[in-house]
Amino acid sequence: MLMSLDQFVFSLTSAPFQQLGRARGWKHASKTRVGRRDARQYVGPGDDIITLDGVVAPETIGSIASIDELAAMADHGDAYVLVDGSGNVYGAYLITALNETQTYHTPEGVARHIAFTLTLTRVDDAELRMTDDNADPAGGNGGADAGSTTGTPTSQTGTA
Repeated sequence: MLMSLDQFVFSLTSAPFQQLGRARGWKHASKTRVGRRDARQYVGPGDDIITLDGVVAPETIGSIASIDELAAMADHGDAYVLVDGSGNVYGAYLITALNETQTYHTPEGVARHIAFTLTLTRVDDAELRMTDDNADPAGGNGGADAGSTTGTPTSQTGTA
């Protein structure tokens, strides 16, 4: 296993990637000052974006169904836990883009070589979809669009 995104496993038989790129940022608010450089204050983590570049060649390595499965996961709009083959947990990520380039087609139009780039964007772990075992007492689905993710604990009565 190279890496897994929730239950999807990147491997030689699914969708192997050759390159992992990661761009991390941090946010600093700025305040304009006359005659001086802007004042800046750290306000928290910024974007954390991972790109996985890979190739699927259905006759020899990987499968077209794996690309379709990643697209279906993206269609759900859920955040998924990303873990590498060594067991390092990267956190919760959304699939924000899946680009593919198909080449070397058979006479029937089936691609023999599909290069893909999967773009994942980090979200707060609180945005992971909730299972039935830890369902939201307010009745939400726990997805990324389930309301506030400020991290403030609330009791069953809804007070902080």
